[in-house]
Amino acid sequence: MPEITGPHPGNYAGDVTPAEAWRVLRENPDAVLVDVRTRAEWSFVGVPDLSAAGKEPVLMEWQLFPTMSLNPGFAADLSSALGQARKNAPVLFLCRSGARSRAAAIAMTGVGFSRCFNILGGFEGDLDGMKHRGRQNGWKAADLPWVQS
Repeated sequence: MPEITGPHPGNYAGDVTPAEAWRVLRENPDAVLVDVRTRAEWSFVGVPDLSAAGKEPVLMEWQLFPTMSLNPGFAADLSSALGQARKNAPVLFLCRSGARSRAAAIAMTGVGFSRCFNILGGFEGDLDGMKHRGRQNGWKAADLPWVQS
């Protein structure tokens, strides 16, 4: 089970560092990474490269680009994509900085997925002193594999 590194309100399994998420994805064949950013972010910023773990991320928008309205079919569509077999598997959620992914982890816990984790810092992490992302924390700053189209 992933190590919980941050406090949570009890309505999802907790927060994990990007390095811990990567370890779980490599070691647990049932673990899955769900990237909840927008299609534009996947295309222009990049996505985690899980090929070394023999996996691909599940790409499911939490908010729909360009309006950024909540995706009304998110829980139903993701439940269908993951299937009943993953109801008790680690499901690791990723967004740009950790806010949307936390909301998605809470939502999926609410529909019966018992091990939903938020990846701290997201894909790009927080803004640094120069107002740039990807250098301070998150998946990219942890030097984990990723690709751009």
